[in-house]
Amino acid sequence: MEPAWHPTRAALLPDLSGAWRQSDKIVKSKPGSLNSKPKAYFRSLRERALALGWAQERILVIDQDLGHSAASTADRLGFQRLVASVGLGQVGLVLGLEVSRLARNSSDWHQLLEICALTQTLILDEEGLYDPSTFNDRLLLGLKGAMSEAELFVMRARLQGGILNKARRGALKLALPVGLGYTESGTIVLDPDLQVQAAIREVFLSFQPTFSASATVRHFHQQHLLFPRRIRRGPHQGELAWGVIQHHDVLRVLHQPAYAGAYVFGRTRTTKTADGKVHIINLPRSEWDTLVKNAHVGYISLRGLREK
Repeated sequence: MEPAWHPTRAALLPDLSGAWRQSDKIVKSKPGSLNSKPKAYFRSLRERALALGWAQERILVIDQDLGHSAASTADRLGFQRLVASVGLGQVGLVLGLEVSRLARNSSDWHQLLEICALTQTLILDEEGLYDPSTFNDRLLLGLKGAMSEAELFVMRARLQGGILNKARRGALKLALPVGLGYTESGTIVLDPDLQVQAAIREVFLSFQPTFSASATVRHFHQQHLLFPRRIRRGPHQGELAWGVIQHHDVLRVLHQPAYAGAYVFGRTRTTKTADGKVHIINLPRSEWDTLVKNAHVGYISLRGLREK
């Protein structure tokens, strides 16, 4: 049921700019073009804005956030621009397919509602027209925002639960370190390149006499040995590159349970700060989610890896 119409400054002065805001969850069918269904929705929203008195040239499209999650305002220049324009009183109407998806975060959503109420900016979506300065509309928009945020948490929990369930069975494919690889059937095997195998084994052999990563690096340099690396991103992703071994390369090999034939999931925890930066924290072994011993072939025994 569409809420009752409340005369406001924005409604009485239709020459104010209208912000035609696209949903953050729209997926492009191909570069430069949107799916036909969202296009039809946008046309209907534009027609409603025109019917309410906004001129064609006053309808502004903000689509910079396509492909970005609405869970945070970080890196969402479109949403930041929208909030700033509303706060400056430059917007009379905010339109969207489902306005509660503009921000799937309670603090961001209620901040937008508060600013819209102060500047008497209306909000319009498929289900109706809202005036955030009135109690009933503000309550309804708040509930829609809370449900949208809860929906995101439920989806994330289900996805994470599926990943954990698969990992605990040892069936989840993980990114393997250099020296290991998957067969077509999904079995983990040693890299078929014997030179790669020799380089990995040389790290363990040269480390054993001194138990020093620096000594291992010096040994490789003195013997003019190179160390292999898999390119993880870019046009040459997956290719093998040889280079001078570094101290962190040795530590990464020594702390990698996969070289001991162990299947491990949950060695790190990822957190995100308020500014959107991602931090990865290494967890102690007692807090690993999954550890399956002797899950596949390796270069050393798990006991030997612990000793080293």
